[in-house]
Amino acid sequence: MVGLFVLDLCCGSVWIPLHRALEGDSLLSQIVLDLRLPKAITAVLAGAALSISGLMMQTLFRNPLAGPYILGVSSGASLGVALFTMLSGLILLPSSSILNPLSLIASAIIGSAIVLLLMLAVGRKVKSSVSLLIVGLMVGSLASALIGVIQNFADPDSLKLFIVWTLGSLSGVGWGEMQVLLPIMVIGLVLSVVLVKPLNGLILGEDYARSLGIHIDRVRRGIVVTTGLLAGGITAFCGPIAFIGVAVPHIARKLIGSTNHNWTLPTCALVGANLILLCDLLSSLFVYPLPISTLSALVGAPVIIYVIVKKH
Repeated sequence: MVGLFVLDLCCGSVWIPLHRALEGDSLLSQIVLDLRLPKAITAVLAGAALSISGLMMQTLFRNPLAGPYILGVSSGASLGVALFTMLSGLILLPSSSILNPLSLIASAIIGSAIVLLLMLAVGRKVKSSVSLLIVGLMVGSLASALIGVIQNFADPDSLKLFIVWTLGSLSGVGWGEMQVLLPIMVIGLVLSVVLVKPLNGLILGEDYARSLGIHIDRVRRGIVVTTGLLAGGITAFCGPIAFIGVAVPHIARKLIGSTNHNWTLPTCALVGANLILLCDLLSSLFVYPLPISTLSALVGAPVIIYVIVKKH
Protein backbone atom coordinates (compact mmCIF):
# COMPACT_ATOMS: atom_id res chain seq x y z
CA MET A 1 0.00 0.00 0.00
CA VAL A 2 2.84 2.39 0.82
CA GLY A 3 4.44 1.62 -2.54
CA LEU A 4 1.21 2.28 -4.45
CA PHE A 5 0.62 5.44 -2.38
CA VAL A 6 4.04 6.88 -3.31
CA LEU A 7 3.57 5.85 -6.96
CA ASP A 8 0.17 7.57 -6.98
CA LEU A 9 1.87 10.80 -5.86
CA CYS A 10 4.35 10.57 -8.74
CA CYS A 11 1.95 9.55 -11.53
CA GLY A 12 -0.38 11.88 -13.35
CA SER A 13 -0.48 14.00 -16.47
CA VAL A 14 3.14 14.81 -15.59
CA TRP A 15 5.54 12.34 -13.95
CA ILE A 16 7.03 13.96 -10.83
CA PRO A 17 9.84 12.12 -8.97
CA LEU A 18 9.10 12.49 -5.29
CA HIS A 19 12.58 13.73 -4.43
CA ARG A 20 12.16 16.66 -6.83
CA ALA A 21 8.91 17.70 -5.17
CA LEU A 22 10.62 17.52 -1.76
CA GLU A 23 13.64 19.54 -2.92
CA GLY A 24 11.54 22.70 -2.85
CA ASP A 25 10.45 23.25 -6.45
CA SER A 26 7.39 25.40 -5.75
CA LEU A 27 5.31 24.29 -8.75
CA LEU A 28 6.05 20.57 -8.38
CA SER A 29 5.55 20.74 -4.60
CA GLN A 30 2.21 22.46 -5.08
CA ILE A 31 1.04 19.79 -7.53
CA VAL A 32 2.06 16.93 -5.21
CA LEU A 33 1.04 18.43 -1.87
CA ASP A 34 -2.14 20.27 -2.85
CA LEU A 35 -3.55 18.00 -5.58
CA ARG A 36 -2.12 14.49 -5.51
CA LEU A 37 -1.59 13.96 -1.78
CA PRO A 38 -5.23 14.59 -0.72
CA LYS A 39 -6.36 12.45 -3.69
CA ALA A 40 -4.14 9.55 -2.58
CA ILE A 41 -5.33 9.84 1.04
CA THR A 42 -8.93 9.85 -0.21
CA ALA A 43 -8.21 6.69 -2.23
CA VAL A 44 -6.96 4.89 0.90
CA LEU A 45 -9.95 6.06 2.96
CA ALA A 46 -12.45 5.16 0.22
CA GLY A 47 -11.03 1.68 -0.30
CA ALA A 48 -10.92 0.90 3.42
CA ALA A 49 -14.36 2.36 4.17
CA LEU A 50 -16.23 0.66 1.31
CA SER A 51 -14.54 -2.70 1.89
CA ILE A 52 -15.25 -2.75 5.64
CA SER A 53 -18.84 -1.69 4.96
CA GLY A 54 -19.24 -4.59 2.55
CA LEU A 55 -17.76 -7.05 5.04
CA MET A 56 -20.19 -5.96 7.75
CA MET A 57 -23.18 -6.11 5.39
CA GLN A 58 -22.30 -9.62 4.22
CA THR A 59 -21.94 -10.81 7.81
CA LEU A 60 -25.17 -9.18 8.99
CA PHE A 61 -27.31 -10.44 6.09
CA ARG A 62 -25.41 -13.73 5.64
CA ASN A 63 -25.43 -12.97 1.92
CA PRO A 64 -22.20 -13.09 -0.14
CA LEU A 65 -23.55 -10.47 -2.57
CA ALA A 66 -24.57 -7.87 0.02
CA GLY A 67 -22.70 -4.58 -0.31
CA PRO A 68 -22.34 -1.28 1.52
CA TYR A 69 -25.06 0.36 -0.57
CA ILE A 70 -27.62 -2.36 0.09
CA LEU A 71 -29.40 -0.18 2.66
CA GLY A 72 -30.05 2.54 0.09
CA VAL A 73 -27.41 4.91 1.50
CA SER A 74 -25.84 5.47 -1.92
CA SER A 75 -29.25 5.99 -3.53
CA GLY A 76 -30.14 8.50 -0.81
CA ALA A 77 -26.94 10.45 -1.47
CA SER A 78 -27.65 10.39 -5.22
CA LEU A 79 -31.19 11.60 -4.61
CA GLY A 80 -29.92 14.47 -2.45
CA VAL A 81 -27.49 15.58 -5.16
CA ALA A 82 -30.17 15.17 -7.85
CA LEU A 83 -32.62 17.34 -5.92
CA PHE A 84 -30.01 20.02 -5.36
CA THR A 85 -28.43 20.16 -8.82
CA MET A 86 -31.43 19.59 -11.06
CA LEU A 87 -34.16 21.35 -9.09
CA SER A 88 -31.86 24.29 -8.31
CA GLY A 89 -31.79 25.08 -12.02
CA LEU A 90 -35.58 25.12 -12.12
CA ILE A 91 -35.90 27.55 -9.20
CA LEU A 92 -33.08 29.71 -10.63
CA LEU A 93 -30.54 29.52 -7.79
CA PRO A 94 -27.22 31.29 -8.53
CA SER A 95 -24.94 29.06 -10.61
CA SER A 96 -22.08 29.63 -8.13
CA SER A 97 -24.02 27.87 -5.37
CA ILE A 98 -24.87 24.92 -7.65
CA LEU A 99 -21.26 24.48 -8.76
CA ASN A 100 -19.85 24.78 -5.22
CA PRO A 101 -18.38 21.35 -4.31
CA LEU A 102 -19.31 21.79 -0.64
CA SER A 103 -22.95 22.32 -1.66
CA LEU A 104 -22.91 19.00 -3.54
CA ILE A 105 -21.29 17.27 -0.56
CA ALA A 106 -23.80 18.75 1.89
CA SER A 107 -26.75 17.65 -0.27
CA ALA A 108 -25.31 14.12 -0.56
CA ILE A 109 -24.76 13.87 3.21
CA ILE A 110 -28.31 15.10 3.92
CA GLY A 111 -29.76 12.60 1.44
CA SER A 112 -27.83 9.65 2.86
CA ALA A 113 -28.61 10.73 6.45
CA ILE A 114 -32.36 10.81 5.74
CA VAL A 115 -32.24 7.28 4.31
CA LEU A 116 -30.09 6.13 7.23
CA LEU A 117 -32.59 7.51 9.77
CA LEU A 118 -35.40 5.84 7.85
CA MET A 119 -33.60 2.48 7.92
CA LEU A 120 -32.92 2.84 11.64
CA ALA A 121 -36.64 3.47 12.22
CA VAL A 122 -37.53 0.44 10.09
CA GLY A 123 -34.92 -1.64 11.93
CA ARG A 124 -36.79 -1.08 15.21
CA LYS A 125 -39.96 -2.55 13.71
CA VAL A 126 -38.44 -5.25 11.51
CA LYS A 127 -36.62 -7.94 13.44
CA SER A 128 -35.48 -10.03 10.47
CA SER A 129 -32.22 -9.07 8.75
CA VAL A 130 -33.55 -10.46 5.46
CA SER A 131 -36.62 -8.22 5.70
CA LEU A 132 -34.37 -5.24 6.44
CA LEU A 133 -32.35 -6.17 3.36
CA ILE A 134 -35.50 -6.17 1.19
CA VAL A 135 -36.63 -2.81 2.61
CA GLY A 136 -33.19 -1.35 1.82
CA LEU A 137 -33.44 -2.57 -1.77
CA MET A 138 -36.92 -1.06 -2.10
CA VAL A 139 -35.77 2.28 -0.67
CA GLY A 140 -32.92 2.29 -3.19
CA SER A 141 -35.33 1.51 -6.03
CA LEU A 142 -37.70 4.27 -4.89
CA ALA A 143 -34.84 6.79 -4.75
CA SER A 144 -33.70 5.75 -8.24
CA ALA A 145 -37.25 6.18 -9.56
CA LEU A 146 -37.47 9.68 -8.06
CA ILE A 147 -34.12 10.56 -9.67
CA GLY A 148 -35.54 9.43 -13.03
CA VAL A 149 -38.56 11.70 -12.56
CA ILE A 150 -36.33 14.67 -11.65
CA GLN A 151 -34.08 14.05 -14.67
CA ASN A 152 -37.11 14.27 -16.93
CA PHE A 153 -37.67 17.91 -15.91
CA ALA A 154 -34.05 19.02 -15.47
CA ASP A 155 -32.27 21.47 -17.75
CA PRO A 156 -29.24 20.12 -19.71
CA ASP A 157 -26.58 21.94 -17.66
CA SER A 158 -27.87 20.67 -14.31
CA LEU A 159 -28.31 17.17 -15.73
CA LYS A 160 -24.70 17.16 -16.96
CA LEU A 161 -23.43 18.24 -13.52
CA PHE A 162 -25.36 15.40 -11.85
CA ILE A 163 -24.12 12.79 -14.34
CA VAL A 164 -20.50 13.90 -13.82
CA TRP A 165 -20.97 13.44 -10.04
CA THR A 166 -22.41 9.91 -10.51
CA LEU A 167 -19.28 8.82 -12.43
CA GLY A 168 -17.24 9.12 -9.23
CA SER A 169 -13.99 11.01 -8.69
CA LEU A 170 -11.28 11.21 -6.04
CA SER A 171 -9.92 14.57 -7.21
CA GLY A 172 -12.80 16.59 -5.77
CA VAL A 173 -11.42 16.27 -2.22
CA GLY A 174 -8.96 18.99 -1.27
CA TRP A 175 -7.57 19.85 2.15
CA GLY A 176 -10.72 21.85 2.99
CA GLU A 177 -13.00 18.87 2.29
CA MET A 178 -10.56 16.54 4.05
CA GLN A 179 -11.24 18.34 7.34
CA VAL A 180 -14.82 17.06 7.12
CA LEU A 181 -14.20 13.66 5.48
CA LEU A 182 -11.40 12.49 7.78
CA PRO A 183 -13.32 12.77 11.10
CA ILE A 184 -16.32 10.94 9.56
CA MET A 185 -14.05 8.11 8.40
CA VAL A 186 -12.19 7.89 11.72
CA ILE A 187 -15.47 7.61 13.66
CA GLY A 188 -16.77 4.94 11.26
CA LEU A 189 -13.54 2.90 11.37
CA VAL A 190 -13.41 3.03 15.19
CA LEU A 191 -17.03 1.82 15.38
CA SER A 192 -16.21 -1.04 13.00
CA VAL A 193 -13.39 -2.18 15.29
CA VAL A 194 -15.74 -2.04 18.29
CA LEU A 195 -18.17 -4.31 16.39
CA VAL A 196 -15.58 -7.05 15.66
CA LYS A 197 -16.66 -9.38 18.49
CA PRO A 198 -20.43 -9.17 17.72
CA LEU A 199 -19.65 -9.70 14.02
CA ASN A 200 -17.75 -12.87 14.85
CA GLY A 201 -20.81 -14.04 16.80
CA LEU A 202 -23.11 -13.34 13.85
CA ILE A 203 -21.07 -15.57 11.51
CA LEU A 204 -22.90 -18.67 12.83
CA GLY A 205 -26.31 -17.00 12.88
CA GLU A 206 -28.39 -14.77 15.12
CA ASP A 207 -29.50 -17.61 17.44
CA TYR A 208 -25.89 -18.51 18.18
CA ALA A 209 -25.03 -14.84 18.71
CA ARG A 210 -27.89 -14.51 21.23
CA SER A 211 -26.56 -17.52 23.12
CA LEU A 212 -23.29 -15.60 23.52
CA GLY A 213 -25.18 -12.68 25.07
CA ILE A 214 -25.00 -10.43 22.01
CA HIS A 215 -27.83 -7.88 21.76
CA ILE A 216 -28.86 -8.42 18.11
CA ASP A 217 -30.99 -5.27 17.68
CA ARG A 218 -28.27 -3.07 19.14
CA VAL A 219 -25.62 -4.67 16.93
CA ARG A 220 -27.83 -4.29 13.83
CA ARG A 221 -28.30 -0.58 14.57
CA GLY A 222 -24.57 -0.21 15.13
CA ILE A 223 -23.79 -1.84 11.78
CA VAL A 224 -26.37 0.34 9.99
CA VAL A 225 -24.92 3.53 11.53
CA THR A 226 -21.32 2.50 10.81
CA THR A 227 -22.10 1.56 7.21
CA GLY A 228 -24.00 4.83 6.78
CA LEU A 229 -21.02 6.85 8.01
CA LEU A 230 -18.43 4.97 5.93
CA ALA A 231 -20.32 4.39 2.69
CA GLY A 232 -22.42 7.56 2.91
CA GLY A 233 -19.40 9.73 3.66
CA ILE A 234 -17.38 8.37 0.74
CA THR A 235 -20.36 8.62 -1.63
CA ALA A 236 -20.94 12.22 -0.59
CA PHE A 237 -17.37 13.28 -1.31
CA CYS A 238 -16.40 10.98 -4.19
CA GLY A 239 -19.66 9.93 -5.82
CA PRO A 240 -20.81 6.30 -6.12
CA ILE A 241 -17.89 3.84 -6.40
CA ALA A 242 -19.29 0.47 -7.45
CA PHE A 243 -18.38 -3.15 -6.66
CA ILE A 244 -15.45 -2.56 -4.27
CA GLY A 245 -17.58 -3.19 -1.18
CA VAL A 246 -19.00 -6.43 -2.60
CA ALA A 247 -15.81 -7.87 -4.11
CA VAL A 248 -13.06 -7.03 -1.59
CA PRO A 249 -14.39 -9.10 1.39
CA HIS A 250 -14.24 -12.22 -0.82
CA ILE A 251 -10.67 -11.41 -1.89
CA ALA A 252 -9.67 -10.83 1.75
CA ARG A 253 -11.18 -14.13 2.96
CA LYS A 254 -9.46 -15.97 0.13
CA LEU A 255 -6.10 -14.38 0.96
CA ILE A 256 -6.08 -15.27 4.66
CA GLY A 257 -8.33 -18.37 4.61
CA SER A 258 -10.35 -17.19 7.59
CA THR A 259 -13.69 -15.58 8.44
CA ASN A 260 -12.46 -14.22 11.80
CA HIS A 261 -13.13 -10.49 11.74
CA ASN A 262 -10.02 -9.81 13.81
CA TRP A 263 -8.14 -10.68 10.61
CA THR A 264 -10.62 -10.07 7.79
CA LEU A 265 -11.45 -6.48 8.84
CA PRO A 266 -7.87 -5.09 8.61
CA THR A 267 -7.22 -7.25 5.52
CA CYS A 268 -10.32 -5.79 3.84
CA ALA A 269 -9.12 -2.27 4.66
CA LEU A 270 -5.69 -2.91 3.12
CA VAL A 271 -6.96 -4.76 0.02
CA GLY A 272 -9.61 -2.10 -0.60
CA ALA A 273 -7.09 0.72 -0.22
CA ASN A 274 -4.72 -1.02 -2.64
CA LEU A 275 -7.46 -1.59 -5.21
CA ILE A 276 -8.62 2.04 -5.23
CA LEU A 277 -5.01 3.27 -5.39
CA LEU A 278 -4.43 0.89 -8.32
CA CYS A 279 -7.60 2.13 -10.05
CA ASP A 280 -6.44 5.73 -9.56
CA LEU A 281 -3.01 4.87 -11.02
CA LEU A 282 -4.61 3.21 -14.06
CA SER A 283 -6.89 6.22 -14.49
CA SER A 284 -3.91 8.59 -14.57
CA LEU A 285 -2.39 6.69 -17.53
CA PHE A 286 -5.11 7.98 -19.86
CA VAL A 287 -5.02 11.43 -21.47
CA TYR A 288 -8.58 11.93 -20.22
CA PRO A 289 -8.76 10.10 -16.84
CA LEU A 290 -11.40 7.39 -16.63
CA PRO A 291 -14.05 7.65 -13.88
CA ILE A 292 -13.00 5.71 -10.79
CA SER A 293 -16.31 3.81 -10.71
CA THR A 294 -15.66 2.48 -14.24
CA LEU A 295 -12.29 1.01 -13.24
CA SER A 296 -13.63 -0.36 -9.94
CA ALA A 297 -16.40 -2.14 -11.88
CA LEU A 298 -13.78 -3.73 -14.16
CA VAL A 299 -12.08 -5.11 -11.04
CA GLY A 300 -15.14 -5.95 -8.96
CA ALA A 301 -17.58 -7.41 -11.50
CA PRO A 302 -15.41 -10.45 -12.41
CA VAL A 303 -14.99 -11.25 -8.71
CA ILE A 304 -18.77 -11.19 -8.18
CA ILE A 305 -19.31 -13.44 -11.23
CA TYR A 306 -16.73 -15.85 -9.78
CA VAL A 307 -18.50 -15.87 -6.42
CA ILE A 308 -21.89 -16.62 -8.03
CA VAL A 309 -20.46 -19.48 -10.13
CA LYS A 310 -18.49 -20.86 -7.17
CA LYS A 311 -21.55 -20.78 -4.89
CA HIS A 312 -23.82 -22.29 -7.60
